Amino acid sequence: MADIDKDIQAIRDLEDRRYAAVVAGDFNAFAAACHPDLIYTHSGGVTDTLESYLEKCRSGFYTYHEIDHPITKIVVNNDVALVLGEMNAALTAGGTRKQLRNSALAVWVRDADTWKLIAYQPTPRT
Repeated sequence: MADIDKDIQAIRDLEDRRYAAVVAGDFNAFAAACHPDLIYTHSGGVTDTLESYLEKCRSGFYTYHEIDHPITKIVVNNDVALVLGEMNAALTAGGTRKQLRNSALAVWVRDADTWKLIAYQPTPRT
């Protein structure tokens, strides 16, 4: 398997694990997949740091019930990977149950020998 194919498979696996972690409420596993400088933007336009997002998740402000995240394309360029796809979810945010249908862009960077999520941006689909 070529290095680029290994990177693409690694990113695909990391995407699966990060989504599974938030649904399971395993925010330590989610944090382990993230770069300390994470910029996490929500579909409503609010942006969180890693710390502020984890605080909201751990306090129950965000409770993810299920997430479907089909991947359309993964582009790897040296130490940066772009993941284009969808993020469709059932969640409770601030006490309100929501259904999300988003297109999404996740950005991963290679930090030493490990890929870390550094940015996430969903866009609502109509």
